[in-house]
Amino acid sequence: MAKTTNIYVRLEPELKEQAEDILGQLGIPLSNTVNIFLKQVVMQKGIPFDVKIPVMEPVDVSSLTEKEMDAELEKGYTDYIQGNTKSAAEVLRRSVKSTTYEIQSCINGTK
Repeated sequence: MAKTTNIYVRLEPELKEQAEDILGQLGIPLSNTVNIFLKQVVMQKGIPFDVKIPVMEPVDVSSLTEKEMDAELEKGYTDYIQGNTKSAAEVLRRSVKSTTYEIQSCINGTK
């Protein structure tokens, strides 16, 4: 089938450059990658990968260097200053809700 449709997308220049570097190593032009993605969307009748917020893993402080520990502490302090915090009650509520969901998924065979 002849390719006669154009798609114009606004991207962060750095994202495009990083993607093109990786795809260049694979020998695949960016336009082909978009084509592959859209064909997978059609074939799978949806986005062909999970779209979700990554789960933050706790940091094992015993394995950090002093520099890494300072960086982690700085991130925590920055979050605190910017108000990016949750109460202990909220964290516990989310933890219980998540654990309950996991158990129900296992019981129902959906996991």
